Amino acid sequence: MKYTTLGRTGVTVSRLCLGCMNFGGRTKAADATQIIERALEAGINFVDTANVYGHEPGNYDEGRGRSEQIVGQALQPSSKRAQVVLATKAHYPMTSLPNGGGNSRRHLIEQCHASLRRLNTDYIDLYQLHASDPTVPIDETLRALDDLIRAGKVRYIGTSGFPAWKHMEALWVAKEWGLNRFVCEQPPYHLLDRRVERELVPMAQSYGLGIITWAPLAGGFLSGKYLPETAVPADSRYSQFWRAWGGKHYTPAVFAVIEAVQAIATEKGASNAQVALAWQLYQPGITSPIMGPRTLAQLEDALGAIDVSLSADDLARLDAVAPPGRAIVSYYGGDEKEAWEGWRPVLHHW
Repeated sequence: MKYTTLGRTGVTVSRLCLGCMNFGGRTKAADATQIIERALEAGINFVDTANVYGHEPGNYDEGRGRSEQIVGQALQPSSKRAQVVLATKAHYPMTSLPNGGGNSRRHLIEQCHASLRRLNTDYIDLYQLHASDPTVPIDETLRALDDLIRAGKVRYIGTSGFPAWKHMEALWVAKEWGLNRFVCEQPPYHLLDRRVERELVPMAQSYGLGIITWAPLAGGFLSGKYLPETAVPADSRYSQFWRAWGGKHYTPAVFAVIEAVQAIATEKGASNAQVALAWQLYQPGITSPIMGPRTLAQLEDALGAIDVSLSADDLARLDAVAPPGRAIVSYYGGDEKEAWEGWRPVLHHW
């Protein structure tokens, strides 16, 4: 395994992060525990989950919090917990009550305590806002997070889905009020949507924020398992969760990217997924892409990305079909409401 620092914190994290979104839902507890144990054995020390993860596909009313419970149980031995940089998130509704979601002081402190119980730990290494909340002033949110840090319940704070301007606002507020600042951002980033390269990544490099990317394989599409002129597989995440995104990937431009990835993978004796993940490790400002394995086999394959070397010519070939700073399929920004159509039962406030 290879390692780097998380932004300007000095904390060392693995170049691949284990994402736990599937745990408790599509991946049952026993299999998820096996995946976690294998990841730690391979040198992964960065684990990311969220309070809402763990529901069954199509059933958003039950199971939220199950992923954290599974992770907490798997890391229960103190030796395992001590070696892991444990990250979780809060924002999305955990109940249908009026204060069941958002970035208010009330909700974040309540959910931090709930996550600590489920994770069976005294502290969270990285506590992240799962999304921004335009109804809550950022100073209220930062003050609540700062209090959690000062109480020893949280070590560092981060965000997900924040544009560059929101980070600049948060940095200003933190400086004005002497509050702990965000240390990282978690955006969607992969060969099909590279728009974070325009402003977000340069901003993060300038101000010392880490970048932890979600959907580095575009939800599995870059693995090459989807074929032109075929229906979205019924058991795929595009069918189960990201319904509105599925059809948008069936375009000539997308399959041109997959063809280029496949060609490089064949030359190197690697899988498509390994090449797509390795590509991220060569991009400036990227701390760790978040792998989201559903099975142990998917984890084993992803771990091989560390050993894939990409030349300047390889990177140029990928740039030619996936232009820097451009999006072939929109994952980030204004289209998120449509893209997350399958999540509407959870995200009722949208």
